[in-house]
Amino acid sequence: MITPLDIENKKFSKRALNGYSTEEVDDFLDELTIAYEKIYKEATDSKQIIENLNSDLAKYKQMESTLQSTLMMAQATAEDVKNVAKQQAEMIVNEAQASAKEELMKIDSEIKLKQKELEDMQKQFDIYKAKMESLLISQLELLKDTIRDTSDSSNNTFVSGTNTMID
Repeated sequence: MITPLDIENKKFSKRALNGYSTEEVDDFLDELTIAYEKIYKEATDSKQIIENLNSDLAKYKQMESTLQSTLMMAQATAEDVKNVAKQQAEMIVNEAQASAKEELMKIDSEIKLKQKELEDMQKQFDIYKAKMESLLISQLELLKDTIRDTSDSSNNTFVSGTNTMID
């Protein structure tokens, strides 16, 4: 690529006859050098900007890649945490159910024990009641016998006293 310095240092051979006006060529070359210098500087600046932008683009692509992998890792971690939480919840529910079942069995066992104790007490009460009835009946019979004996003996005494008077 031709640089502005190449244009400025370019020398033309001069012809004496029908040649170009040296002054006009020099003025044109000066104008051309200034315009070309401006375009060359813009092109160089543009190349630098493009290089910077490409470098930034590479950085941003790297950042994007890092963010995507971080996002994927975060999603995987969130899924793992969710699964662990679900397993823990299931384990807690299972433990609670097992504990409740155990408590229910314990309470059921206590109920059966209390029912047996109640039945035993009812049987003992029935036995006690029967014994008391039997005792009361025997006491009543004894009392009746005693009253009969007392009544017979007083009748005999009366009858025997009457007999002696009659005799």
